Amino acid sequence: HVQLVESGGGSVQAGGSLRLSCAVSGYTRDNYCMAWFRQAPGRSREGVATLYTGGGETDYADSVKGRFTISKDTARTAVYLHMNSLKPEDTAKYYCAAARYCPSNSLRAVGYDYWGQGTQVTVS
Repeated sequence: HVQLVESGGGSVQAGGSLRLSCAVSGYTRDNYCMAWFRQAPGRSREGVATLYTGGGETDYADSVKGRFTISKDTARTAVYLHMNSLKPEDTAKYYCAAARYCPSNSLRAVGYDYWGQGTQVTVS
């Protein structure tokens, strides 16, 4: 069973930066599609960024492209989301997710099998 635990959320001013971490356990030699999603009250869950641990391919939502960067450590024990130039509209609970393979639309939540409990990001 793959377990994901997010951390690093907090409250920042607009224009600031945060780095979210997703601690990954339960992995062996398999590659996974890792992703960050976010959900604000009254909104649908939104795909933010994805990364395939095999080849390193990434994908980003247009709303965060150029501001956010998804990355992983060498041992694949953690996945990160570096967030720069934060905007109030980035305020949401951010979730880490994983799938054995990247869905055809990697930013769609339905394709992911494992989820963390989320970490809150508030931008004001």
